[in-house]
Amino acid sequence: MIRVFLLDDHEVVRRGLVALLEAAGDIEVVGESGSAQEAQRRIPALRPDVAILDARLPDGSGIDVCREVRSADPNIKALILTSYQDDEALFSAIMAGAAGYVLKQVRGTDLLDAVRTVAAGQSLLDPAVTLKVLERIRNGEKPSEPDQLAALTAQERRILELIAQGMTNRQIGETLFLAEKTVKNYVSSLLAKLGVERRTQAAILATKLIKGN
Repeated sequence: MIRVFLLDDHEVVRRGLVALLEAAGDIEVVGESGSAQEAQRRIPALRPDVAILDARLPDGSGIDVCREVRSADPNIKALILTSYQDDEALFSAIMAGAAGYVLKQVRGTDLLDAVRTVAAGQSLLDPAVTLKVLERIRNGEKPSEPDQLAALTAQERRILELIAQGMTNRQIGETLFLAEKTVKNYVSSLLAKLGVERRTQAAILATKLIKGN
């Protein structure tokens, strides 16, 4: 059986996908979520063979989740599920270690084939697209996202946004359901990555980066 985790913020879509996957006979859905933050915590613990990740979510992106999950456990294969296809999103997905990129308009049988393909350790990415991405890396190009933001984890970025809103560590902890000490550790880490010493500097930088991105 191929163990699958499903991340999509639309419950109706999720239910449809679960029904489709479970009916295949060789696929078992071991977990599902509508939240990037929750999925990031649960996927490494459940250790599915394949994680199907919605590219755009209210509290993050499937690409961020892919990056975090793959760094925690490279054996987990990720399929990015999206409504649109563009070079920048493809570039980000490949850089995050995704094994495939599937449009939501895909037929059910094609999605099942995609899950089986990546579970078997193969890539779904078009060789021509991969080649284009490798060419961009060779030429020193990077995604349009500022370097400072690209260095942050999804959780650090969320905390940075809340710092920019003027929240204290305690308020951030309450918002994200984290201990104040944990928030403090995240803040120290993101300050170091941003190359600043004080959270006020981080807040100013965050406003520029987030607004400008």
